[in-house]
Amino acid sequence: MTPAQLAADLIALIEREIAAIDEPIVPETDLLLTGAVDSLGVIRIVDWLEEQLAIEIDPADVILEHFISVEAMVAYVGRREALAAS
Repeated sequence: MTPAQLAADLIALIEREIAAIDEPIVPETDLLLTGAVDSLGVIRIVDWLEEQLAIEIDPADVILEHFISVEAMVAYVGRREALAAS
């Protein structure tokens, strides 16, 4: 899955099933500051990423830096894939 497709799929998931706000989500939206995603929403996103990408996310990696925005999530996944490839 390309980074752009992952971002689009994450935005669709968040807007459809998780967001607690009615405003559009863009890759740079601070999901926690806006209240769009709460801690349970982050867990749902982690589960979705693991299922869609056939990966296992270490609970120690579920931190604000990696899940504050769709952009941060895509970057985190990209770093994981780069490490796995090397």
